[in-house]
Amino acid sequence: MLQCKIMEISWLGHSCFRIRGKQACVVTDPVSPGKGYSLGKLNADIVTVSHDHNGHNYTAGVCDSPHVLCRPGEYEVSGVLIIGLASFHDTSRGSERGKNTIFVFETEEMSICHLGDLGYSLTASQIEEIGKVDILMIPVGGGSTINATAASSIVRQIEPKIVLPMHYKASLFQDTLEPIEVFLKEMGVSDTSTKPKLSINKNNLPPTTQVTLLELQPVK
Repeated sequence: MLQCKIMEISWLGHSCFRIRGKQACVVTDPVSPGKGYSLGKLNADIVTVSHDHNGHNYTAGVCDSPHVLCRPGEYEVSGVLIIGLASFHDTSRGSERGKNTIFVFETEEMSICHLGDLGYSLTASQIEEIGKVDILMIPVGGGSTINATAASSIVRQIEPKIVLPMHYKASLFQDTLEPIEVFLKEMGVSDTSTKPKLSINKNNLPPTTQVTLLELQPVK
């Protein structure tokens, strides 16, 4: 019997995740030290940058000369299929905060969607373009992105198996963002326990949408 591929996802702060599979290691929106987090010595094959704002574009903090993706398009890097979809950082088609790229990854026989700093509710055509999602990384803290109410609505539209909240108040540098409890209340979730990392394969995805909170992990 073939062994299922295990993928590990760690949260490194703000909108930065490390996705480790057998094919490649992906880092999303590398966070700068100015946001109160430290990437340490971080290695990756692929780095995605949703938008060129401080706190999401610290590619200098990632070692090994990774392949950096920062705009819409279709890519295949190190065996990972990636689609970048155009979107906006605000409700005014980017006139206030600029553009944002949503990235969808196909790896280890699962689909992961990182919404970046999405600033508005997605259209029906964008939901269709994103397609089936197993793991959704979604901003929930408001401020410069969608708030908890809008985030919960998008979750119900996309219907992922696992939701990984991001971009909420988790450090002293993020006073303008809402705490995670606001989103959990919107989702009707009372369990606030956290996991050091998410270890998952296609066969142990939950049958219905589950919100998973990850602990902030130091890079080793």
